[in-house]
Amino acid sequence: MSVFENIEKRLHEIGKTINLSEKDIELLLSHKRIKKALLNVNGKQYESWRILHNEALGPGKGGIRYHPDVSEDEVKSLSFWMSLKNSLAGLPYGGAKGGVKINPKEETKETLEKISREYVKAFHEYLGQDIDIPAPDVYTNSEIMGWMLDEYEKINGKHEPGMITGKPIELGGCALRGDATAKGGFIVLKELFKKTGIREPRIAIQGFGNAGLNLAKMLYDDKQKIIAVSDSSGGVYNSNGLDIEKAAEFKESSGAITGYEGKKITNMELLELDADILVLAALENQVNSENADKVKAKYILEIANGPVSADADKILHKKNVVVVPDILANSGGVVVSYFEWCQNKTGNILDENYLKEKLNIIMTSAFERVYELWEKNKEQDMRGAAYIIAIKRILSAEKSRGNIGK
Repeated sequence: MSVFENIEKRLHEIGKTINLSEKDIELLLSHKRIKKALLNVNGKQYESWRILHNEALGPGKGGIRYHPDVSEDEVKSLSFWMSLKNSLAGLPYGGAKGGVKINPKEETKETLEKISREYVKAFHEYLGQDIDIPAPDVYTNSEIMGWMLDEYEKINGKHEPGMITGKPIELGGCALRGDATAKGGFIVLKELFKKTGIREPRIAIQGFGNAGLNLAKMLYDDKQKIIAVSDSSGGVYNSNGLDIEKAAEFKESSGAITGYEGKKITNMELLELDADILVLAALENQVNSENADKVKAKYILEIANGPVSADADKILHKKNVVVVPDILANSGGVVVSYFEWCQNKTGNILDENYLKEKLNIIMTSAFERVYELWEKNKEQDMRGAAYIIAIKRILSAEKSRGNIGK
């Protein structure tokens, strides 16, 4: 089953719960704009996409990922999740996403810059601070956002820093952006601890890249026990807990976590460890119908987008495994992108401590809304509660615009 087929399946099920009409579902499953281009760089061609799912709440917002497995199905799915994520957080954005089918680990910095500039040349007329605002995603970073901003401004002949977020500080970026996704996940996890009374949990983290590594550091500093971490090369396990500071240093120096002290495990073995909390910070469909029944963790935190399939959701729910969904748990990045965008549009630079507190308020408020609705009806999972809140806000905006019936 493709990623977007998973979305269709979930949406039809939720539609029955809240009596969505066929027109409502059709609107939610359609995309406002799907654009594709072949980027020609150094005699090679790279497939690329920019997709806008919905703009009822505001301009499109969503990152650009560089990955060898990027596909139209994936980018369509990610743009849909961005619509829900932005709606759930109460942001004035629709959902969008972009991608380039490339393995950045095999390319030089010079080639990546050329590809980034070609991407903007291909899609610049569909981008802008009031149209569609990109940001970093998998294997893209602030440097790449800086190249893209520069190319966009050269094409348009004016400064417009608000057309992209996650930029270098010197170009109007926000200091909080670097670890914002992890920080948002940390806030949500701490709120879950309060609600459930979890004490001294054993935590396993799949994905030791930017978000997973930063979250691991935050949890380690908070005196939490992390028994396993993994990246694309594999993972390590220690039942007594890993020293995350040393593990991070090892990863930085060697480029991979495998080889660090501890028992060597695979990514799939990590998912089946006897842990209390499983953090999924890698890619889509990691927990699926084939391995969901082997998951021993009682709680799953989705830092990646779509790491649990629709079929796996049902299996986990029957096992009373609580999944804190991606559109809630990983929304810290887009919240801080919103701060950056506001500053770029107004020229008003806000105090960092104020923004940290604002992030905390937005994340805890979103968690409270989802948790409260889920507690009222635990026959549905927490993802269902989050989807319902997000979908209702989007449909309300569409009704206010007269696009669907009152």
